[in-house]
Amino acid sequence: MKKYNFNAGPSILPKQAIDNTAKAVQDFNGIGLSILEISHRSKDFKAVIDEAEALFKELLDIPEGYSVLFLGGGASMQFCMIPYNFLEKKAAYLNTGVWAKKAIKEAKGFGEVVEVASSADANYTFYPKDFTIPSDADYFHFTSNNTIYGTEYRKDFDSPVPMIADMSSDILSRPVDVSKYAVIYGGAQKNIAPAGVTFVIIKNDALGKVSRYIPTMLNYQTHIDGGSMFNTPPVLPIYTAMETMRWVKEQGGVKEMERRAIERADIVYSEIDRNRLFRGTVAEEDRSRMNICFVMKDEYKELEPAFLEFATQHGMVGVKGHRSVGGFRISCYNAQSVEAVKELVKCMQEFEKQH
Repeated sequence: MKKYNFNAGPSILPKQAIDNTAKAVQDFNGIGLSILEISHRSKDFKAVIDEAEALFKELLDIPEGYSVLFLGGGASMQFCMIPYNFLEKKAAYLNTGVWAKKAIKEAKGFGEVVEVASSADANYTFYPKDFTIPSDADYFHFTSNNTIYGTEYRKDFDSPVPMIADMSSDILSRPVDVSKYAVIYGGAQKNIAPAGVTFVIIKNDALGKVSRYIPTMLNYQTHIDGGSMFNTPPVLPIYTAMETMRWVKEQGGVKEMERRAIERADIVYSEIDRNRLFRGTVAEEDRSRMNICFVMKDEYKELEPAFLEFATQHGMVGVKGHRSVGGFRISCYNAQSVEAVKELVKCMQEFEKQH
């Protein structure tokens, strides 16, 4: 039986990237050694990290004056690295979900934090829009896509202060005006690579504004100066990231990724809205293309375990909603196929017929 991978992260990757990574694990570049055992300072791996950086800059049209870093620690490490490097007195945050809330918690250890808006009272079922970013803040931080609740903001804010975004789960899924940001960061295990590497796109002249001492490994300048190699970087995930970005480029770049994301999301949301058993969980105008969340309608709530079992029996993997939300979550990152979402829709329709 064919499996369809809807896991939220680590998640689906292009088959091409997986196959080429597997070959590199066996024999990297025909040198007779695995990529798992070569020196990160060898010319062979230097070519990998240079190409990964160049592809990132090309795909997102990153302007001059920005650096692309590949670090460890996940996006969660960035929650403290951001205020360490940027928060002198006050920072502004948008509270739109679990990960935004965790970022806020870390920032409060470094200075005043202003929540410019929050959808917490509505269980994060919408994306706040009418708010003012204080002009005296050191920076404004938001999370563009919320994997747990299934909301997404697909525009680039006009901010009076340096803007920072966690784009862990929607990076490379649409064009972004990078020039509006001081930092874009994220864990790579959703749209780029296996778990273990974190990408950071950073405006070089935004640094050096805080007076505190910053520990060496937590200082972005350390990693810019070291070309992401101040310490041994996560070699294998960086290699897969390079392969994934090669694939994105071959497929037509981020505009094509956006077209596919819209197509997949339209197929699934149309069925959720049509099917008498299911309903969406967030405001329609804020629905995520990356993480599609839904539940059984109240009168059919007792059928949720049965549908989960039914979908699993038909090859659907990772469709259970996050434990804090329940229901179902269909993650449709760049490598997801239209075939997969159509098969899911067939499951939903067949289950409806049976009940």
